[in-house]
Amino acid sequence: METPGVNPASVTAALAVVRERIRRAGGDPHGVTVVAVTKGHGPQAVEAARAAGLNDIGENYAAELLAKSAALEAAAPAASERSRPDPRWHFIGAIQRNKVGRLAPLVSLWQTVDRVEEADALARAASASGGRAQVLIEVCLEPGGDRAGCAQGDLDALVERIRDTVDVRGLMGVGPSGPPEAARAGFRWMGAAARRLGLAELSMGMSHDLEVAVQEGSTMVRIGTALFGPRSGAPGLGR
Repeated sequence: METPGVNPASVTAALAVVRERIRRAGGDPHGVTVVAVTKGHGPQAVEAARAAGLNDIGENYAAELLAKSAALEAAAPAASERSRPDPRWHFIGAIQRNKVGRLAPLVSLWQTVDRVEEADALARAASASGGRAQVLIEVCLEPGGDRAGCAQGDLDALVERIRDTVDVRGLMGVGPSGPPEAARAGFRWMGAAARRLGLAELSMGMSHDLEVAVQEGSTMVRIGTALFGPRSGAPGLGR
């Protein structure tokens, strides 16, 4: 069921607030990509985001992404009559290799690669359609915790290993729970690592800690609650 209040007017207003937060943090409000995370909301949230000018859409679960893409396609006019491009889907959940083949034709950026085996699966799926998978490497910013991600000490080796098979665009990280300032050290480490490795994109920062992320060089923030309000889906699984 669609969460009340998710409509183009509310999302447009919320996006203005998010962009003002980016500006006040010292970032370019139109240079930092806002990825609208629609997990737990229906296809209407995707359309509301697109109507507000956001075409980068983040999804955590394969089933939700496939269902929303199909719903949008069914409701869309003919390609020649569309006023907006198709969504640019970002996959921001755990990568299940048995689902990569179905997702590959849709996903523009895989944000959560943290193992060679995942990169190899994405490379095979992309090559089947003559393309090259674009990925971010997810780095674990809470050593010893239960977060997914490549260990910081293994990052350089992973980048070197997969660069020939996939297009490594940058890094992705999830800040620790708690006050936003707790994320600063990890985000700063990510920025330095990206510069050292020659990677352009830094996907870090969500609704609660985007200011710290922007101050530490984020080029992409993943925003759900601040755009759409609380999710109707299961709590505790978001990014």
